[in-house]
Order: sequence, then structure tokens, then C-alpha cells
Amino acid sequence: MRKILNLNLLLLSLLLSCEGPAASLPSAEETRPVLETYARILHGMYEDSLLRGQALGRAIEAFLSGPSEEALMQARSAWTASRRPYMQSEFARFYGGPIDDPENDIDARLNSWPLDEAFIDYVLGPPPDFQEIMSGLINEPERLPQITKEALLRLNGAGGEENVTLGYHAIEFLLWGQDFDDNGPGRRPASDYIDGRRANADRRRQFLRATTELLLEDLSVLEDAWREGSADNYRARFISLGPKEGLTRVFTGLVNMAGFELAHERLLVPYRTAEQEDEHSCFSDTTLEDHIDNQKGIEAIYIGRYERIDGRLIEGPSISELVRARDPGLDREIRQAMREAMEAIRAIPAPFDRAIREEPGRPKVKAASEAVAKEAELLKRAAERLGISVTLLGGE
Repeated sequence: MRKILNLNLLLLSLLLSCEGPAASLPSAEETRPVLETYARILHGMYEDSLLRGQALGRAIEAFLSGPSEEALMQARSAWTASRRPYMQSEFARFYGGPIDDPENDIDARLNSWPLDEAFIDYVLGPPPDFQEIMSGLINEPERLPQITKEALLRLNGAGGEENVTLGYHAIEFLLWGQDFDDNGPGRRPASDYIDGRRANADRRRQFLRATTELLLEDLSVLEDAWREGSADNYRARFISLGPKEGLTRVFTGLVNMAGFELAHERLLVPYRTAEQEDEHSCFSDTTLEDHIDNQKGIEAIYIGRYERIDGRLIEGPSISELVRARDPGLDREIRQAMREAMEAIRAIPAPFDRAIREEPGRPKVKAASEAVAKEAELLKRAAERLGISVTLLGGE
């Protein structure tokens, strides 16, 4: 009887060991330094986004003051550079933080996509005819008599979520135009902004200037919300959260940025539809850079290390350390999954709009989606090890 009892105890022990360590919520002393690292990294990303955004504003103002192909190229380069730190910051979504504040919905104002080009400006019909259709708020003064920031705020999303007037993608369309090139981005000419060369050039200049100014205002709000030193901003409240609530917010953002947004919305959906309109930055053909930067941001917050645009490092106690203290094997799995996800994304051949339609790109897009989804599942498991329950939003 004793032998049977000992055998049963051994089997139970083996079963429990296979299930992994029990959940263990970190203490406030363990958690607060991790939340402080999170806040410092996110503030650094938003400050970098604002600095690059201000450089974009200067480049656009220089272009509008004297439209030329050279000045347009400078504005496009500034737009591309401005996206890099912002795309890394998107792990901070999905938990009701400043980026998702329902009163302002800054995420929808900064990064809404896909975008209906015809809601903003003239469009060209499909090749080979490229018939011009004079459409959009720029060309319809009876709908929008005065192009102001207040008017663009009011009209953003009016009548449909693709009716975008604000943010990075509205600016992107106004700088590049539609993309009909299988091997490159859109080719909007600088003459679109020169009086007498294109109808409503003055209104096009007003639209680009107003939406750029609004972008900078929204980035300033985010930078201020996470700045250290204020007693009553979001950052101060965030780092004072208890372990359960603080880590729930952190993991909610990480898991959903990886599993819902990147793996599903930005990789799997365009893979399935093979439609250019479903790629993230379809006018500039910088979609792959977006995906790489999204993955960089997920990694940065997990390991607690971010390199700023001037080369300075922000680093400190990390989520990885909390996980490693409770389940070293799981931490190793997550780090390996992150490396594999980045490798899979980088393996997608550019441009992304061809990769989702043709070999050898299509299987690589699918492989990248699966790799990021695996990363998300492991992050969700890590949350459970820390006594946190995270819900993955729609998708697969």
C-alpha cells in the first residue's frame, strides 16, 4: 500500500512539474522599478517621436514655402524618419492609457488606416487609363469652405472609419499620392502644390499644413503624459499602481500589440486579402519598416532597453527579470521567440504590397504572422505565471 501511495505521489509530482511553476504575483517592491523602466522607455519613445515630428513639420513648411521635387523628397525622408520611434511605442495601446484615452482617441488621430484617398483629394482610376477623378475635401469647397484644424478634427472618421483626415497616413498620402508602382512608392508630383499647375493647390497646402500641426499637438500630449517630474500626469499615476493592475496594463499592451495588431491585422489580414489597401503604409512602401519597429518596441519593453535617436540608452529592471525569477525556461523561450519573430519579419521581401501577392513573399508573410503569434502566446503565458490574466482581442 505504501509503495502505491509513494508511486501516486511521484506521478502527481511529475504532473505538477510538467505544468510549470505556480503563478506568483510579484511584490510592490519588485514591480515598481519595472513600471518605472517602462515609463522611462515610453517617454523616450514619445519624446523621440515629437523631435522627429518637429523635424517633419519644418521639412513640410520648407516644401510648402517653395514646392519643388527636392523639397518634396526632403519632406518624405522626414516623414519616414518620424515614424520609426512612434511605431516602436505602440505596445502602450489597448489598456486605456493616454494613447487610447476615449475623450481624445489619439491613436485614431495619429495612425488610423486604411485610408480612403478619395475622401481627401483627387484620385486616379486603375491602370492603364489612370482616369482622374476630382474628389475629396480639398477639391470640394462646398463641403469644406475653410480648411482649418478644427474642421479636420470634426471630419476625421465622419461617415466611416476610412474617412481619415488626420495623422501619419493622411500626411503620407499628401506627400506620396497613390501607389501604382509594383517596385516602389507613390509618385505625387510637387506641382500638385503649385498654383496654376494643379487645381486647388492652395487648399492642398492648407490641408497638409493643418494636419501636420495637429500631429505635433497630439505627440506633445503623449510626451507630456509620460514625462517624469509631474505629480499629476498619467506617468505618476501609472508607476504608483499596485503590482496586479500595473502588470495587467503592461501585458495587455504587449500581448495585443503582438497577437492582435501585428500578427493578425498587419500581417495575416493583408496576406489573406492580397490587397494593397490592407497594408499599413501603402503610399510610401514603408510597411516592412513599420513591422520591424513594432517588433523592436515589443522587445525593448520586455528586456528593458531602448536606444534613443541620439544614441543614448534607457535601460533598467525589466519584465524579463520578473519572468526569469519565476520561470527561467519560459523567459528563454520568449527571448528566442522574439529573435525568431524579428528574423521572420526581416525575411519578407520588399515591397510588402508585392510580398502579399507573389512568391516568394506570401509564405514569408504567413511565417512572420505565425512567429509573432507564437511570441504573443508566450507573453500571455508569462502573464499567467505572474498571476495576471490578459485577454487577447479579436483575431486568431
